[in-house]
Amino acid sequence: MSAEEQQKKDLFYMSKALEQARIALDADEIPIGSVIVCGDRIIARASNLTEALHDVTAHAEMQAITSAANLLGGKYLKGCTLYVTVEPCVMCAGALGWSQIDRVVYGAPDAKRGYALYAPHAFHPKTRVTAGVMEDECRQLMQDFFKAKR
Repeated sequence: MSAEEQQKKDLFYMSKALEQARIALDADEIPIGSVIVCGDRIIARASNLTEALHDVTAHAEMQAITSAANLLGGKYLKGCTLYVTVEPCVMCAGALGWSQIDRVVYGAPDAKRGYALYAPHAFHPKTRVTAGVMEDECRQLMQDFFKAKR
């Protein structure tokens, strides 16, 4: 696949993750959304559910990992790509590492809680990371949410 084709796919699937982030926003959750793609098919969609479930582990990535693993019938997500609107935290990066996911694509960096600052080696050694896909849109959604909270 050419770099241009990959970029088009990344934009398409990140737009689907942004749809999930907007669902979280509408539910007054921190607006982070994710999708997991396997074989050019979305196999999991999730948004933050920490408020609804009263569970600090109910991040969009964690929900998507569980959903995808259940669908695939196993704990490993080899051959899959996670698209998430904000850089995964350490907890999510650790779970993604254990899942052996092939690729992680995220939109906006998280300078305060992102894995790159605290655990840059949390992913599986073969996991490829692409950052900054639709970064402006992802960042703006977060900024608008927190601005409205203040």
